[in-house]
Amino acid sequence: MVTLDIGPFHAVETILVRGAGNRVYHSQQLRCLTPQRCTYGYDILVYVGNGLFRHNYSEGQLIEKLARRNVSISQREIGFLGKKFIAYLAIAHRQSRQQLKAHMALRGGYILHMDGTCEGDSPHLFTGIDGIAQIVLDNIKLSSEKAELIIPFLRQIKRQYGDPIALVHDMGQGILSAVKTVFNGIPDFICHFHFLRDIGKDLFETDYSKIRTRLTKHKIRAVLRQKAKALEKIVNDDPKAIGQLFYSLDKGQMEPSLLASMPAMAAYAMIHWAFDTSDQLDGYGFPFDCPHLIFYQRLKSLHVFVTQYNASGSCRSVANRRALLSLWRPLTKIVEDQQLNRAASHMKEKMDNFKKLRQALAIAIPGDKKALNDDGLQADIKSIEEKVITFREEIMADKTLCQKDEYKKMIEQIDKYWEKLFADPITVNTPNGETIIQPQRTNNILERFFRDFKRGNRKKSGTISLNRTIRSILSDVPLVKNLDNPEYMKILLDGCNTLEERFEKIDSSIVLERLKLEQSKTERISPDMKKIVRFPDLPERMIALMAP
Repeated sequence: MVTLDIGPFHAVETILVRGAGNRVYHSQQLRCLTPQRCTYGYDILVYVGNGLFRHNYSEGQLIEKLARRNVSISQREIGFLGKKFIAYLAIAHRQSRQQLKAHMALRGGYILHMDGTCEGDSPHLFTGIDGIAQIVLDNIKLSSEKAELIIPFLRQIKRQYGDPIALVHDMGQGILSAVKTVFNGIPDFICHFHFLRDIGKDLFETDYSKIRTRLTKHKIRAVLRQKAKALEKIVNDDPKAIGQLFYSLDKGQMEPSLLASMPAMAAYAMIHWAFDTSDQLDGYGFPFDCPHLIFYQRLKSLHVFVTQYNASGSCRSVANRRALLSLWRPLTKIVEDQQLNRAASHMKEKMDNFKKLRQALAIAIPGDKKALNDDGLQADIKSIEEKVITFREEIMADKTLCQKDEYKKMIEQIDKYWEKLFADPITVNTPNGETIIQPQRTNNILERFFRDFKRGNRKKSGTISLNRTIRSILSDVPLVKNLDNPEYMKILLDGCNTLEERFEKIDSSIVLERLKLEQSKTERISPDMKKIVRFPDLPERMIALMAP
């Protein structure tokens, strides 16, 4: 056997069988070190679990760290111990449900936040979390977020923890339908950020797609990169010139030594300026940030600059002017593209109105730079509702806007979800008397968790796609988030000092059964079958094979 404290050792166990029923007694001291019939101790199990899921170490890194502590272990064993850690944690969590329910009751109950994540065609990892205590309650892997698949999951949460005070989630039709079936009559709210994002996508998608398509057709990015590459050598040949250009721009006065190289330096700087749209983005993603539109607007400014430079005749040498003037033709094609111009004009009008709605809802405010961690401004829900009413009335009063399909759909969405947008404070009874709870306006508690989960797994695996990871992990991996919550840990440990002690109280045979159950849920194709399905002409081969 192997433990962190002792290292590798041989254990000789005397097993006592006594009484009429032949009751078997094992060594309690040995069972405190390792699960029955297992090589690696609880301390290594917890060390590996924390390393994989809390510190995001790769399997190779853990092998190296354990080797320095006189523990030799294979990569395959690391993966298996990681799964065992999650299985032990999930069983301990389920054994603590009544205590967790009592803990949440002290706060007046729980607000159920729900969301799922997936990559490509992977299963959806769907999670329910209490927004008040910040505790992950339950998890499941689903083939899709259809109502018939979510309903059993919600019923299970209801059986375990009772009805929530309220629910918060996105606008997925499957979730909406499942919530109505299981928690009918419970206050139900949609995330303001998701609501705005859906409205913005509907509002911008047609015009923004046109801008993206037209820019691609002109191949303007490739043209500008090619010209920047050609200018790079000229710029790098005189490293002092960059500093002089910065000084000149800062002081608003040209340095005489720059006159000769200025056209090339200006062209190089302006090309990179056109590409660098990041300072105009708030980090919310589309439709809040529209980098293709900003790029187009910068191209227009660049065209104006080149045109003015050409008209000024500030440099008489054609050779010196060529670097800048070579930009004029490709930029003119962009500026004279009427489809681009119309789409950008429509986008400008729509963005102005979309900003007004963002300000009315007091979330994802332009310029706030809170990115995806934005929970919204601390504003009274009634004042937010009044501002949204005012915004709606302004749109309806504009006879031109209210006749357009995009704005009609916007108003329909606002009206459809009105009752789910504005959550009044909820008065609940607790052992300490009445208390008032204000449901969160966003589902960011789960959004942040899934972003951290994906970021950690990318760091651990070194790959961008998490399709395979989500397929292979146990569904209860999100429970690891709870281990950072001191109140949760006190409940989970149930009088024990460490996770190792807590896991020792769990029957290891139950853990193995859980691992077998999870494995049976994972679709596995045998190596020979993989070879078969890779035949590109499989239908033809099958027909020939099965012909009489």
